[in-house]
Amino acid sequence: MQYRTLGRTGIKVSPYALGALMFATAIGNSEHDDSIRIIHKALDAGINVIDTADAYGDSEEIVGKALKGRRDNVVLATKVSRPMGADPNQQGASRRWIMTAVENSLRRLQTDHIDLYQIHLPDPETDIEETLSALSDLIHSGKVRAIGSSTTPASDIIEAQWAAERRGLERFHTEQPPYSLLNRGIEREVLPIAQRYGMGTLVWGPLAQGLLTGRVRKGGQNELRRAGLFRHLNDERRLDVVEQLIPLADEAGLPMTHLAMAFTISHPGVTSAIVGPRTMSHLDDLLTGLDVTLTDDILDRIDEIVPPGTDVGTLDQAYLPPALQRADLRRRPVGERTAA
Repeated sequence: MQYRTLGRTGIKVSPYALGALMFATAIGNSEHDDSIRIIHKALDAGINVIDTADAYGDSEEIVGKALKGRRDNVVLATKVSRPMGADPNQQGASRRWIMTAVENSLRRLQTDHIDLYQIHLPDPETDIEETLSALSDLIHSGKVRAIGSSTTPASDIIEAQWAAERRGLERFHTEQPPYSLLNRGIEREVLPIAQRYGMGTLVWGPLAQGLLTGRVRKGGQNELRRAGLFRHLNDERRLDVVEQLIPLADEAGLPMTHLAMAFTISHPGVTSAIVGPRTMSHLDDLLTGLDVTLTDDILDRIDEIVPPGTDVGTLDQAYLPPALQRADLRRRPVGERTAA
């Protein structure tokens, strides 16, 4: 395993990180013992990063059980800010909620510190200085070792860095954006900015939520597509591109999963790619591709199919800023409008 440095933290991490979303009982594997075995297999293979979140159901509890006796060798990452209940204050990135949420996560994870504590989604209603001040206090108390953001627009990444410098606060050490063969938008600004500020990146969705496994084909009768569970599995634009990538993987003599993962970790701005296996066989397949390196010719061919810095379609879990979600932020009040 060739380990990489997580930004400027000095922390060494594996090029694959183990995402724990699919270990949650209500989302992925309902057998806790199976999930624990998968976690142990990943650790035995050299993966040393586990990424979870308080909003992933019982995922933190399962990870906590799996790490008994192995905690010191794991870079443990979790996240805060997604809603955790009906109470409007049980979400977001306010000091009030962060200080409560971190204690809850520590208890569920059965640990006294979190190696990387991340803001799961931007919180436009909370001043970034408020958030960074709370996170700085957690670092100074020893409960958190490093802090990060997730799915954050480039302008907000810069604003957070400037706020930290201006106020003498701890700065975000990492960013966790989506990145795959189908979603290359972060190459335009997010990755260059992360590199400029010395931030590590833990990218999620390298298999495009299952589209790049090779098991979902255009016109196929995939069970998930029939059930209509995920819009992206029926996105014809994305499926058209997958149909172009499959022959390229065949030419290279690689399974689609290996092509997709090797592409993701080949970018110099990417520190680690988060994989989310639901079963042991999924993990075994991914582990066999750890040493795959793509040639310049293959990377050039990929650029022709999906140009650098572009996204094909939209991720189901993509972050939309308020200006795109709320019509009232895009339209002047009726009395202020002028006729053309």
